[in-house]
Amino acid sequence: MTRSPRPSPTCFRGTAARLAPVLLLLLLVPACGDGDRWAGMPDFCQAVLPEVEAFLEAHPQPEGDRFGGRAVVGGGGEIAGGMNAFVSADYAANQHQLHVNLMTLLRLDEELEPEPWLAEAWELSEDGTELEFRIRDDVLWHDGTPTTAHDVAFTFLRVTDPETGFPNAAFWRHYVEGEGGVEVVDDHTIRFRLHPHAGPLNPWFSVAVMPRHLLEDVPPAELRQHPYGNRCPVGNGPFVFRDHQQDASWTFRRNPAFPEGLGGPAPLEHYVYRVIPEQTTLLTELLTGGVDVYIGPSPDQVPQIEAADHLEVHDFLSRNYDFVGWNTRRPHLSDVRVRRALTLGTNRQQIVDALLRGYGTVANSGVPPFHPAYMQALEDSLAHDPERAARLLDEAGWTLPEGGDIRTNADGEPLEISLQFNVENQMRRDIAEIMQAQLREVGVAIRPEGVEFASLINLINDPQVRDFDGVVVGWVTDFRVDDHDLFHSTRADTPYGWSGIADDRLDVLLDTLQLVQDLEEAAPFWEEYQLRLVELQPYTWLYFPERLAGTNRRLHGAEPDVRGEWANIHRWWVMDTESP
Repeated sequence: MTRSPRPSPTCFRGTAARLAPVLLLLLLVPACGDGDRWAGMPDFCQAVLPEVEAFLEAHPQPEGDRFGGRAVVGGGGEIAGGMNAFVSADYAANQHQLHVNLMTLLRLDEELEPEPWLAEAWELSEDGTELEFRIRDDVLWHDGTPTTAHDVAFTFLRVTDPETGFPNAAFWRHYVEGEGGVEVVDDHTIRFRLHPHAGPLNPWFSVAVMPRHLLEDVPPAELRQHPYGNRCPVGNGPFVFRDHQQDASWTFRRNPAFPEGLGGPAPLEHYVYRVIPEQTTLLTELLTGGVDVYIGPSPDQVPQIEAADHLEVHDFLSRNYDFVGWNTRRPHLSDVRVRRALTLGTNRQQIVDALLRGYGTVANSGVPPFHPAYMQALEDSLAHDPERAARLLDEAGWTLPEGGDIRTNADGEPLEISLQFNVENQMRRDIAEIMQAQLREVGVAIRPEGVEFASLINLINDPQVRDFDGVVVGWVTDFRVDDHDLFHSTRADTPYGWSGIADDRLDVLLDTLQLVQDLEEAAPFWEEYQLRLVELQPYTWLYFPERLAGTNRRLHGAEPDVRGEWANIHRWWVMDTESP
């Protein structure tokens, strides 16, 4: 088994590294398209795809021993939202936008420090109110159009426009809003105006730049459904979109014009992402050579992968955690005593032992174990304690009727809670069923409900719907940990305000943590913040899993780390040896 190096806490000092928090769910969303057949496609696609073909013809593919081959990655679901960085919110989409098809202004190196990417240089004013980027002059969109500062300004204005519905608009909440906050100095220089705060570079590690010349005439409210995302994306990154088969595959080809200053064209000629929902099928495909990389094998599949001579397992830190989000808008979940009881009545260590088989740690907040502010002491205050859970439920007015095993309130209503999960994810089904059994012991009736992914997203993300009691999901946090979108009262009616929690002190702490730049100075605020989350329990945090990937040894350079599985795809290469 290959273990990736753990980042040192020092990487959080200075200009802190950050990637976008994004929703970690099994990814399934309707999409369609046939990149090789333009007839019948939307007019937009019929206009742009010939330009992409001309671009590829004008830039011959490189030749030599280091070039060639195809790598196939197998994942459990669709790339929700495709390459549309304005609207997509899931992990695989973000990874493909950042590392495969599009480009961010800056990247994180292996030490989680910022390094140039689309921007070759940057400068922050001494008072922290202006941030200037110098954009490379040799990056082309895949239709041959140069990438310029105008694209960066366009991206900023769209992601901060409420009509677009960008789920992480709070990334830029300390930037001056609107056109007054951005100035295109020239084609390759852009300047932003901002209020001094911690991590002003952070958004530009997290969100890819989008093409102004193709999308500026699209009304912001229509960007979510635009065919650019799933049918004919035009990027500027190391791989050019070639084809998308709904719920089946995405195909990309090497960008032959990728700048030499950034490493030049990728060694791989073709990269394919296959959608394979069943984990048993994914394992078979890895064992037989149908895929080169299996993203996220279950812990109980690891021995089979390790037993195959042509395969290896990568075990690496992740930025994600799984949790149960409680909808505090529901009357029976509005009482903090009930939410605390639900956590205390859940044996989370048992879940980690049974489902993760040692590849994970019990979570008590969204601050991960490798973060300098992580508080291990929280474990004691939230350890499994059914008796304490029962007392809290009694105090909240939910008591066991004589001869009954499900608690009721003064009106005789039973304490029944639906617990939804995406039906495609077996582990989340297992979590719901384990919690059902455990919480029954304290008199709570949990009703597991499997929901197809796209429907679940609508149920929890649409502020006009929010039709759920509890939901088993996952979240990918950033390296600095900014939970503003999750728990700030001003964000309760935005896509990620699932819990609906509203707490004045929590608001103050969330605001303060993003303004205090020195980690030592921020330490007491971090401690109070985590303790406040323990008190409020908007979530029952379950665990921080270690991520796993099974890889064919013929594929070299595919060494995932905390940045993600695709962070170094531009350096992958294959050795022409046969798999079984």
